[in-house]
Amino acid sequence: MKKAFTLATLAIILLLGSCKKEKDNVEDHQLSPNRVISIPSDAKSASYTLLVMSIGHDGKNCEGCIWDGGRYIHRDCMGQGNYCAKAVSVALNEIGTDIIATTTDTFDLTTEGFFLMPSRSLDYFDENNNRHYLNIPEQLVFRDSTTLQFTFTGLSFTSRPAYNNN
Repeated sequence: MKKAFTLATLAIILLLGSCKKEKDNVEDHQLSPNRVISIPSDAKSASYTLLVMSIGHDGKNCEGCIWDGGRYIHRDCMGQGNYCAKAVSVALNEIGTDIIATTTDTFDLTTEGFFLMPSRSLDYFDENNNRHYLNIPEQLVFRDSTTLQFTFTGLSFTSRPAYNNN
């Protein structure tokens, strides 16, 4: 739990620090508010990563975008928009040709039993200073009843963003 708190604090500091406007010639090499931060690990089966993103919207102009119990409901900080800053630690795994991300902390995203993930392209720079993107398609995910974790599927790595992050 202490590790999760430390990672979340680091992500918030990095997110707040990224809000400052830099010179135009430097800004192109900076990460966006939607980004991937690698976490060093000795694990061989997965790579551990912190996903930092702006997501969701408030309920003022939303009567509901999640179907639950026979009606549409609204939850702040879920779905499209940039209302909330979130950071979540995940384990990235490649299973055949599929890339999945499973949360490693139980309540980083929400205390709900579901999460409406908006489509997001999260950027990062590799060891050669080349920009890449981890693309996560929009999906409604449910907590695993045993582990209480969320698993996101259909992820891809590209050299250009697949989504516009709105």
